[in-house]
Amino acid sequence: MTISSGYPLLVKGRRLVERLDRTLAWSMPGYCSFCLAGTAGNRPWCEPCFRALSWHTSACPLCSEPRPASVSGSMPCGYCLRQRPNFDDSWVPFLYEGEIAQLIQRFKFRAERRAGQVLLQLMLQALELRHGPLPVQAIVTADLHVRRARERGFDQTLWLGRRMARALDLPLYRATRLRLTPTQRGLSRAARQRNVRRIYHVRSPLPDAVLLLDDVMTTGATLEALSRACREQGARHVTVCALARTPAARAI
Repeated sequence: MTISSGYPLLVKGRRLVERLDRTLAWSMPGYCSFCLAGTAGNRPWCEPCFRALSWHTSACPLCSEPRPASVSGSMPCGYCLRQRPNFDDSWVPFLYEGEIAQLIQRFKFRAERRAGQVLLQLMLQALELRHGPLPVQAIVTADLHVRRARERGFDQTLWLGRRMARALDLPLYRATRLRLTPTQRGLSRAARQRNVRRIYHVRSPLPDAVLLLDDVMTTGATLEALSRACREQGARHVTVCALARTPAARAI
């Protein structure tokens, strides 16, 4: 068999495996992904574990930097007072710690499909509990560089973005990464900003209000670079969103 004749079979085989995987993921008996207790309905968590998750309840309204609950919810953090971010606001429902951090690591670095499905459902559930809908007209994700995507086996933000866009009935736009940069892990805030400066390009015009989606937000440098690329294509109001927020003083 030649490569050209075998390639379609390979693609069909991979698609069949993916369909079977999706079917098994949804048809397995319900149990909590955190404590393995039985669950009610089709959600992969029990109510006690859901309430015990690391909810992000006190955040800067601009960059979602965690801060004490005693600080007014409308007061920007010190970073944003010194230099306002390019985006307009942010929404991040969880802190990057505990069970949420473990789920993201399994999803992002081990490509565990069930971890991704749980995170997706948690994000949608948190959105239902939010006070009011997100006033956006489209979702934008930033592509991983092809070399980084090959190392991980998939592009986790694109995977999440496609499913979020489908669930919310919104169009999905993708920003192309123009060059490969060193990983952001372990870099300071200033170094992160330099590392991602002008690395994204959005090819088509965007609607007025867009939602920039990422998995983890640390300093917001990546999302700020993406925001600039979106504004160049006509976006006037930019909201950033991530699964979890890491305090800016920490690195992942």
